[in-house]
Amino acid sequence: MKFSPKQEQALALMKSGGLRRLNIFEGSVRSGKTYISMIMWAFWVAGSPRGRAYLMCGKTLTTLKRNVLEPLRELLGDSFSYSITKKEGEMFGRKIYLEGAANAESESKIRGMTLMGAYCDELTLFSEDFFVMLLSRLSEDGAKLFATTNPDSPNHWVKRDYLDNKNVDLLALKFTLEDNIFLPKTYVEQLKREFTGVFYDRFILGKWVLAEGRIYEGFSQSSIIGRDDLENRLRENPIIMSVIGVDYGGSGSASAFVHAGFDAGFKNVYVLAEYYDPRNRSAECLISNFAEFVSSQKEQFPTLSLACCDSAEQLLVKSFRRAVRIEVKNALKHPINTRINMLNRLIASGRFFVLNECPHVIDAIQSAVWDERAAHKDCRLDNGTTNIDSLDALEYAFERYERQLFRL
Repeated sequence: MKFSPKQEQALALMKSGGLRRLNIFEGSVRSGKTYISMIMWAFWVAGSPRGRAYLMCGKTLTTLKRNVLEPLRELLGDSFSYSITKKEGEMFGRKIYLEGAANAESESKIRGMTLMGAYCDELTLFSEDFFVMLLSRLSEDGAKLFATTNPDSPNHWVKRDYLDNKNVDLLALKFTLEDNIFLPKTYVEQLKREFTGVFYDRFILGKWVLAEGRIYEGFSQSSIIGRDDLENRLRENPIIMSVIGVDYGGSGSASAFVHAGFDAGFKNVYVLAEYYDPRNRSAECLISNFAEFVSSQKEQFPTLSLACCDSAEQLLVKSFRRAVRIEVKNALKHPINTRINMLNRLIASGRFFVLNECPHVIDAIQSAVWDERAAHKDCRLDNGTTNIDSLDALEYAFERYERQLFRL
């Protein structure tokens, strides 16, 4: 195994007995913090008592598997095995429990546990209730926690109550993008271009900063194209798949459909058409308009194969399924800031285009701002003064293709 100087420093700390009860690896993306945290966790588990309980957790079991479990299995071979279905694993003969920590209800999953060690992936995405419960479960003599995180708001509970709390038995290891000497320079430069605003400060510079001002700072006239330009682009690299995102209107909000297309290799994302109705006259009217929208778009773009709908109204989802001849699924509804970051990366790298026939989507992107009153966490302003509905519909259309769009 080869390590960067920063990773070697972390290993040297461990060998010299520098680990504390809480060990948090924080900093920019692709900085090498997760890789070295996994290795240190594995070394520590291998030297810890048998017959004790250990826990590995992520926001969801899916992200834990992708970010940590699969890489660990490649690193450790037969020394590590796991089953997502059973939510259990074994590392060097020690039993490892697996859990998700998505919401406040998750803390009930670990009540009653007595743990020797725990590993947390992407800690700032955890429910605070889950983490507080987890610390209370680390009650064995010499118990330790290993956790990774990207920076967030400086008012986030991870920063406020732990990283900045001198009374906590804590080792904080900070990593920056430049610490990872194994990344190609061209990739690093591309990564720097993809992130903008608050996400650049956090994910590239590794700073804990507030989200302020316009959300999509890089969105400009160059992202808005006419029909002729769209057709010229698609002649060179045609759309291979397209998806409609659906957000339902409620009290004080509109109903919106957004049709987004992906060209070959998921190189670019195009907003091809929109529907926007602030009146919300009836469910029957919405179903009829959805069927007409799908039919007209399918005629123009035979690649249309899927609609992703807000899961809040299952009766409408079922009605939509009966009304059209494409697949209709519930939207994944990833955290809003994950969706925001995806769109910002696409815009910054010149891979996102909106047809000028979609004024509501254009206005929604241009007018979206952070809610400055929500200082304790990042929130997109949603008080009726901006068009959140078209943004939600747009995000539902592309959010499930994060791996394809960014080669994760």
